[in-house]
Parts: sequence; C-alpha cells; structure tokens
Amino acid sequence: MRRSGIEQKTFNGHAMNKPFFATLISVVMLGAGLSPASAFAHDLDEQFTCKSSAHAFISRLISDQSIEPSPMLVEANSVNAFKPRHDAGLTAFGLRVRAVFGYQPGDPMFKPGNGKTPSGPIYGAVVFGSTDSVEALVRQAGSHAAIHQVIPLMLSAIVCES
Repeated sequence: MRRSGIEQKTFNGHAMNKPFFATLISVVMLGAGLSPASAFAHDLDEQFTCKSSAHAFISRLISDQSIEPSPMLVEANSVNAFKPRHDAGLTAFGLRVRAVFGYQPGDPMFKPGNGKTPSGPIYGAVVFGSTDSVEALVRQAGSHAAIHQVIPLMLSAIVCES
C-alpha cells in the first residue's frame, strides 16, 4: 500500500487531495481536546468491513445522535466531514474517532462541493494513531479498509470505497 502522507493525491483514484486533508486537519485539531473519552464508547469496527454504503454509515450515526447532523466541512469533491458529538465516545478499533466522512453519488444527504466528485461511494473515519499502528489494528480485526496518513504519527484515516 502506498502511503505518502498528505502528499498523496488520491484514495484509489478519487480526488482526495492535500486541501481535503489540510482543511480536515485544521477542523479536527480545533476540537482535539474538547471531547472527553466516554465510558460508553460507540464502536464503529463493524462498519469497516466496507460492505455498507456511505449513506447507511452516516445516516446511522446521525440517527444515533453520534455525530452532528450537518457537515462541519464540505470539500470541493463533495466529501462531507461530520463532527462527533461530545458525548458520543466514537471509537474504531479501540481508537478515538475525531471525524467521520462520506460521499455517495446522487445522494441528497451529502451536500455538493464545486469540484469533481468521486465516481463511487466513500466513507470513513479519522482516528488518533499512526498509520502503522492503525493498519495493524485494522488488519488484526480482519478489515481490508484502506489506511491513509493525515498527520504523521498522530492522525490516520480509515477509508472504505466501492
């Protein structure tokens, strides 16, 4: 798997570029210390079998009141990033989730950006952890989700695409 950090221009051919991660990093870091880890964590591991749709992934989190219903960020490529609620305690593979994101072509749930959109659905989560440690946890759990570096040694994205 090729991991070149925020220099990586695509997630398997999709237009997930430096500006996406740079903006997402800023938004995530603003809230980094604001939400305590919950004793009642909501684990997202099952979602990273990558058999779900972006719509199902995001709508379930909205209906569970685990994330804010409006995206905190809409990228030019229409990928919508959502902020976990302070008391949600979202985790993925034992790691605290800082943001979730998704996009599904033609789905009105996702606000459009003004650039080229991915050709297929994409969803995932940004977690605290180095790419290597996150990948080890994800593979140990049997998931084939892609892992991408967001901030070296600090934040990684767990990504499912169709």
